[in-house]
Amino acid sequence: MADDARPPTRIRVLPHAELCPDGLAFDARPGRKLVDELLAHGIAIEHACEKVGACATCHVHLREGGADVAPADDDEEDQLGDAWGLDAQSRLSCCVRVRGPGLVVELPRYTKNHAREQ
Repeated sequence: MADDARPPTRIRVLPHAELCPDGLAFDARPGRKLVDELLAHGIAIEHACEKVGACATCHVHLREGGADVAPADDDEEDQLGDAWGLDAQSRLSCCVRVRGPGLVVELPRYTKNHAREQ
C-alpha cells in the first residue's frame, strides 16, 4: 500500500516548556519526515543541517511507537552520538519517516546547539 493511501499516524508531542508548553496531538501523513510534520504543526524544532541527518539538533525521544518506524542506520547512529540526553529511544527526527498508528514524541530539554532554560 502506498504511504499516501495509509491512514494517518497520530503524533502526540509531550509538553516541552519552550517549544510546546501544552503538548500537542495531530495526524501526520505516513512517509513524511517527522521533523517536517513537527514544523508543519508549529513546533519550531531545530534542524541546523537543513534536515539531512548531519547535525543531531533535531534529536527527539520516541517514547511510544518507535518499533513501527524503520530503525536508525549507521549514519544516524553516528550523529546521535553527539546528541544531548541520548537514550535507547533517541532518534533524529529528520531521519524518521512517519509510520504506524501512532508516535509519542518527547522533545529533549537540551540540543546540541545550546541549553534550553525552563
